[in-house]
Amino acid sequence: MFRSTRGPESTTFEAGVWADVLVRRRLLHAAVLSPGGQWLVQRIPDGPVHVLPQPADIIELAAAIQHSMRLTRTRIR
Repeated sequence: MFRSTRGPESTTFEAGVWADVLVRRRLLHAAVLSPGGQWLVQRIPDGPVHVLPQPADIIELAAAIQHSMRLTRTRIR
């Protein structure tokens, strides 16, 4: 689903902060850290659950969402 381009410097804490922001701003329905260290992400309530294996994947997802939002805003102007 998403491809990580960040290195191992991405921490679980940093990913957790981004996951929280994405959920609070309703850009994701859910983002949960599993006991195994993987992130379970759901975009819409009845949508599929995607497994992101590393913290960097959450950060990459946040970047992709931000990029998409910027493109949408630019097209509207």
